[in-house]
Amino acid sequence: MSKYLKYFLIFIVILFSNFIVSTSLSDSPSKEEKIDVPIAIETKEEIAPLTVYPSTLTKKVSKKLDSIFTRFNKRNGFHGSILVAKNGKLVFSNEYGYADFKNKIELDGNSSFQLASVSKQFTAAAIMILYERNQLNLDDLVTKYFPDFPYEEITIKHLLNHTSGLPKYFWLAEHKWDQEKAPSNSEMMDMLSEYKLQRFFKPGRNFDYSNTGYFVLASVVEKVSNMDYGSFLNENIFEPLQMDHSFVYRYQIDSVGEDQLAGYRLYRRRYHAAIGGTVNDAVVGDKNVYSTAEDLFKWINGLNDGKIISKNSLEMMYTKGETKYGRKVPYGFGFRIDDRNSEKIVYHRGTWNGFSTSLMQYTDSDLVIITLEHSKYNSMKYLNQKVRTIVEENFQEVIL
Repeated sequence: MSKYLKYFLIFIVILFSNFIVSTSLSDSPSKEEKIDVPIAIETKEEIAPLTVYPSTLTKKVSKKLDSIFTRFNKRNGFHGSILVAKNGKLVFSNEYGYADFKNKIELDGNSSFQLASVSKQFTAAAIMILYERNQLNLDDLVTKYFPDFPYEEITIKHLLNHTSGLPKYFWLAEHKWDQEKAPSNSEMMDMLSEYKLQRFFKPGRNFDYSNTGYFVLASVVEKVSNMDYGSFLNENIFEPLQMDHSFVYRYQIDSVGEDQLAGYRLYRRRYHAAIGGTVNDAVVGDKNVYSTAEDLFKWINGLNDGKIISKNSLEMMYTKGETKYGRKVPYGFGFRIDDRNSEKIVYHRGTWNGFSTSLMQYTDSDLVIITLEHSKYNSMKYLNQKVRTIVEENFQEVIL
């Protein structure tokens, strides 16, 4: 082989190699592209803007709803937020009354309400997220995660369905806790192990609505995920769904948020007095999620659309549980279930420290009513029935 031919071949090899490297680099996104592009696409797909019906369709029902809530505010002391949606689209949303009674500051769409027991659906969803990741099973015993837990044979599913028979942790905190600062979940778990209060029945035998069961579930979430409950919800639910005004608050542990509301009670029939925290207010899972009506609308849409858990897991959440004897109980996972009449209702209500909350789903008609209040309004059931009647009589979606 001549010297010139040898040099020519070497040149061809080098040229071809550079071409391969160049092509490979151009086909592979840079480190910045790997981070930015998929996230932008994913965010766009996951979180679409809230869909709102045209005002031409909602004018009549909006006028009716605004009129009745103005009356509830002036005559019945309703100070809260209302949102109505049909087929996943917003029909009506507004706030009425004060956020701060002393300074006469009105409520707005950013005002975050303590959800009370409506919080339980987030705890149930957190469990289902871990279940889908194969990090736990619904038939796991609580003692698998907390060996000192004094109540044997209680499974995660018992806790979800309120068939565990656990005693009330409220009593334990109010009678046995002797420190100035309210107990956290881990401290309350230790108290259950220490005092071993008598349970109401053996697991699976009956249905008994249990705040204790849901704080234990939140403790399981923390144990399995190695994250505190609030951080887990932020990372896996609130942030993915862009629930920007939703968070978990632990009394005497977390700082009070900018738009976080206090609960009120009526004093001397004229004045509203703020209700302070209690010894039970640092425990989370059964309560202590704060949110807005719009954020809850994002939540229920995201949940139903499969953005948080699968359809199979959602079906379990929306299905009645049962006792070991096969008797149905009126509760799924984090939701009450009412199918006694012609239409199935999946819902939850809550009351705590002046807050009254409600999230109603009428599944057959695909109607959602979200009502949040913070001055001890005590007619939430009647209010929701009234809203539903107004919507049925004054709103008709036009399908083109």
